[in-house]
Amino acid sequence: HERTERDGQSPTLLEPALSTAFILTLSCPDRCGIVHAVTGFLAERGANIAEAELVVLARYMQVLSNDLCRALDGKAINIHHSFLPSFKGAKPYQQAFDRGVKTIGATAHYVTADLDEGPIIEQGTARADHAMDAAQLTAIGRDVESAVLARAVVWHAERRVLLNGHKTVIFK
Repeated sequence: HERTERDGQSPTLLEPALSTAFILTLSCPDRCGIVHAVTGFLAERGANIAEAELVVLARYMQVLSNDLCRALDGKAINIHHSFLPSFKGAKPYQQAFDRGVKTIGATAHYVTADLDEGPIIEQGTARADHAMDAAQLTAIGRDVESAVLARAVVWHAERRVLLNGHKTVIFK
């Protein structure tokens, strides 16, 4: 919900800033597949990618085209574990377990053509210790990722995120 202040009174809550929301879960083996699926999905509903106010890429491990990144500039959010660049690829939590990490984290950021290097919106962490196995690290990581993504999406929807070059400013 968007917060406003009127005539010196305390802020009030208004309707959500995003007008329409679609949740689309996809598993496409290639970049062309995802672009085709998303554009087709939106076209069926009378919309197009240029009109999108927010696209969330969760567990989507493909690079978007430069054209799509430009079309979605400041409107596409990605979430991933914070082990990058140390533990890339499949099974990062197993890799983290194998190395004995002590902190599990997640980063939500805007998508850019530079893979996983967009302006950071939110980050979170949780402690890990030697008594935890890879499955426990994975569960903790998913919880952190979910919380971080939820905050990033809410802040974006409330229009509280200001892009400032390669950084963001989050209004409280």
